[in-house]
Amino acid sequence: MTRLGIAGERSPGRDLLVALLARNWWAIGLRGVFAIVFALIALFLPGATMLSLVIVFALYAFADGVFGIVSAVLAAQSRQRWGVLVTEGLVNIAVAAIAVLWPGITVLAFVLLVAIWAIVTGALELAAAFRLGTEDGRWWLIAGGLVSLVYGALLVVAPMIGAVALTWWLGAYALVFGVSLVVLAFKLKARLDKHQRA
Repeated sequence: MTRLGIAGERSPGRDLLVALLARNWWAIGLRGVFAIVFALIALFLPGATMLSLVIVFALYAFADGVFGIVSAVLAAQSRQRWGVLVTEGLVNIAVAAIAVLWPGITVLAFVLLVAIWAIVTGALELAAAFRLGTEDGRWWLIAGGLVSLVYGALLVVAPMIGAVALTWWLGAYALVFGVSLVVLAFKLKARLDKHQRA
């Protein structure tokens, strides 16, 4: 059998993955649309976007800290160990205060977190892409995965970039990623329609 023939063969695992993705094409498309909307907000309102992310993180850390202290009080009333819970709660509240008082440190931590997330997401997308055929939209998923990897690497190399540049990078990444998902969704929908007509 020729190399082309082997590459063109379909495995049951790949067929199952394609069928699952095709049935949920709308969810992939919706995810892409949300990414595009987020991208436009990040590109046109970068300062507000970064400040919003810092504030949301600070609110989460503060609420988590308060719940940790409440848990410690409840544990103490039940004569259970409470020291670790109180320490965790106080640390979370301190982190929330740092996020509000020194947003630059929070932005740096956020940059590194986003970098790790983008690299992991990109690697997983590339792994998934090689289970799809070229006719199933493999190249669009590869494009999204490569953009994720490059974006994550750029953030690791230059973590101290300004908040505005970070948000523009985030917006550009989300835009390319969102468009890739929308195109993939329509290719999967076309494949599903073709299969249903057959």
